[in-house]
Amino acid sequence: MDRMNDTLIDVPRGLTNVVAASTALGDVRGQEGFYHYRQYSAIDLARERTFEDAWYLLLFGDLPSAQELTAFRARIAEARRLPEPVAQLLPAIARLTAHDQLAGLRMALTAVAAADGMRPVYDEDEDARLRDAVRVAAVTPVLLASLRAYAEGRTPPEPRDDLGHVAGYLRLITGRTPDAAHERALSAYLTAAIDHGFNASTFTARVIASTGADVAAAVDGALGALSGPLHGGAPSRALDTLDAIGTPDRIDAWITETVRSGGRVMGFGHAVYRTEDPRSVLLREVAQGFGGERVDFAVRVEVRVQQLLEELKPGRGLHTNVEFYAGVVMELCGIPRELFTPTFAVARVVGWTAHILEQAADGKILRPSSRYVGPPAPEPLPARPIAA
Repeated sequence: MDRMNDTLIDVPRGLTNVVAASTALGDVRGQEGFYHYRQYSAIDLARERTFEDAWYLLLFGDLPSAQELTAFRARIAEARRLPEPVAQLLPAIARLTAHDQLAGLRMALTAVAAADGMRPVYDEDEDARLRDAVRVAAVTPVLLASLRAYAEGRTPPEPRDDLGHVAGYLRLITGRTPDAAHERALSAYLTAAIDHGFNASTFTARVIASTGADVAAAVDGALGALSGPLHGGAPSRALDTLDAIGTPDRIDAWITETVRSGGRVMGFGHAVYRTEDPRSVLLREVAQGFGGERVDFAVRVEVRVQQLLEELKPGRGLHTNVEFYAGVVMELCGIPRELFTPTFAVARVVGWTAHILEQAADGKILRPSSRYVGPPAPEPLPARPIAA
């Protein structure tokens, strides 16, 4: 329930379909199988434009001209440079968080904010907030790649200003400058993953931003939400499903046993879409562009699993979601499985920071009410026991 003018209003568990705020950044139309960033289809952007194009669109409201894009890329390149005190601290953070890349990223972003003297958005003007938003999103892939390298006992490579955001990230992770096909494939995935409504991590970022906290603090909160198994981590788990099935002849038995035992088939079903997830359609196309046994097996599993789920759970209409083919595409691009969710964060941090800017401009703290379900109050206090 929410309390409005002393009247309690019933709301569903999980705030499902409750409008918590307004946004001009995008919308998800689950019944239609469509979502957009501002005035453009997100899938069209993923297919036809660069990651930086979509990033610029969310920050400034329209797609950049060639000159604006060049200037924006230069701004991103400058913003990804690590402060020297943070660079010196990263090996220690990597040792502490080798088992948890997102935890390491949270610590590292906090260090960047401290080194930069990042101030609460409440105390900053629009230009300063924008500077901090670009800074946090630009430095995120560098921090992730550096932490990964130190955890493996390697010295991280220096970022290259001549590479775009996606190609630069792939080079930092794999140690190789990617070819055009792999850059384009990862760009399509990351662009499609920038924003997707008021999901748990995005809403968390907005709640923290509404308090006037700094941009890095709001992103750290979003990363905390993303670390939860019900929100993040599914790309690797979906790929684990393919590994567990192993061969085409095991599909039916594995799926039937999993469903009947109450297990969940990772990579299928979505809280919003009742049609095919448009991101899954896009990434299936991207994966099939590479071809190979792994991709053919994934497509075969997708088709058969949907048939079996319709038999075992009739009327549910469970389709593949973004995680199913995201894992396949990232694997094809050479990204290790433990970096699947952090790689998703490389994209989503752009969406988070855009939402942080929008919430900061609103200036209203998000402060919902709660429904009390404990014992009746007030009751008289019991007499204080007298010490013997």
